[in-house]
Amino acid sequence: MTVTSELPPALTPERETALLASVPTGLLIDGDWVEASDGGTFDVHDPATGEVLATLASATSADAVAALDAADAAQASWARTAPRVRSEILRRAFDLVTERAEDFALLMTLEMGKPLAEARGEVAYGAEFLRWFAEETVRDYGRYLTTPEGKNKILVQHKPVGPCLLITPWNFPLAMATRKVAPAVAAGCTMVLKPAKLTPLTAQYFAQTMLDAGLPAGVLNVVSSSSASGISGPLLTDPRLRKVSFTGSTPVGKRLMADAAQNVLRTSMELGGNAPFIVFEDADLDAAVDGAMAAKMRNMGEACTAANRFLVHETVAQEFTAKFAAAMAALATGRGTDPDSKVGPLIDAGARDDVHTLVTDAVQAGAVAVTGGAPVDRPGYFYQPTVLANVPNNAAILGQEIFGPVAPITTFKTEQEAIELANNTEYGLASYLYSKDFNRLLRVAEQIEFGMVGFNAGVISNAAAPFGGVKQSGLGREGGSEGIAEYTTTQYIGIADPYAAQ
Repeated sequence: MTVTSELPPALTPERETALLASVPTGLLIDGDWVEASDGGTFDVHDPATGEVLATLASATSADAVAALDAADAAQASWARTAPRVRSEILRRAFDLVTERAEDFALLMTLEMGKPLAEARGEVAYGAEFLRWFAEETVRDYGRYLTTPEGKNKILVQHKPVGPCLLITPWNFPLAMATRKVAPAVAAGCTMVLKPAKLTPLTAQYFAQTMLDAGLPAGVLNVVSSSSASGISGPLLTDPRLRKVSFTGSTPVGKRLMADAAQNVLRTSMELGGNAPFIVFEDADLDAAVDGAMAAKMRNMGEACTAANRFLVHETVAQEFTAKFAAAMAALATGRGTDPDSKVGPLIDAGARDDVHTLVTDAVQAGAVAVTGGAPVDRPGYFYQPTVLANVPNNAAILGQEIFGPVAPITTFKTEQEAIELANNTEYGLASYLYSKDFNRLLRVAEQIEFGMVGFNAGVISNAAAPFGGVKQSGLGREGGSEGIAEYTTTQYIGIADPYAAQ
């Protein structure tokens, strides 16, 4: 038997045009794609060129309420739908996303900028949430047991929390949608999805894929809009909404939590990060450089899990810095569809300028740009892969998310100093440790204040693992067995002793 592999479709302007034309441009409300109630629209741009890719309907507050109307109307019947039925819908969605992988990847590259190879990786990662929660749907266990004194029975069941508002960021257009939609579907919740206005096309295409997989009308509603507050404002004050799940910046998350408090909504918040990447003196430096490249340069550094501060033991700092800088300098920048491109554009001009401001401030404070350190002189929002050495501990770049291809390096002397430097942040999402000493891992992991720790691994996100942080990086977990629990409420039923009547 001869096994052949199908080559991906050729990357041509005609294919890009055809793909963009296939993406729904309306609002998905109760199973139908409709125009905005006031006829409003907004443009989506290619960050590699600044050119308009598509024009979408821009949802109004009235449209948001109409979407919630649909979700509320569908909630009762969807909650009663058999777990196996919900599971099979998610499995079909996984199959469809996998079949359409090349289209999803190209769409993400066009609207977000990441190289096509990396976009393909996100398709695989994002699709896995559909498969994982398809399997978890039928394994959401309750409990039946006897009270300790033996007089009653305890019945515990998990029920869907109800209609949810899901707000996704621009940096992972598919994975952030599947990571929220899949567990909501599994739990039996209906949804209003608000994608980021910078990258809504992938979410629109994914929503149609969910319909193609058999998701009933009203279960998933999509309200892309140029006004985030115009969507969240009226929904968070509506008593029919029972949960909000948000991925984005800490300041926005705080505002949403404050608004959600008025109706005591369930909240899941995946917020900012300031990940330390700690290289101890016994680390395998080649492996550490490989891990640093993965942890820093995924998504051009535009990830909340991106390594933000490189804390390197003083005895190996010079060697690590030289090897890391050489690897960074070798990366080619270019539009994500360019086969030679390893680093795409940042999302917009503001993001590029913010990154350059942080680099300039660090250099003025005494840091040295070993490689890079400036925007790329070409159309689009490109920035040079940059390594900064001798960064002072009070530099602004160490205190906030960079969200770009810049790696600031500082040194430490002792294990305890590394822990203190790592914890010197209000954030606590991801962290990375490189060492050959497993006992050190256990010691450090117990002391650093982060929800996730990568040990000799630069990429740790996985659908089967609980993703989330502590402190001002948010609350709740996405993925793993914990992911479905975020969309359920626990009901306890006390049952009189069935033997008492005998």
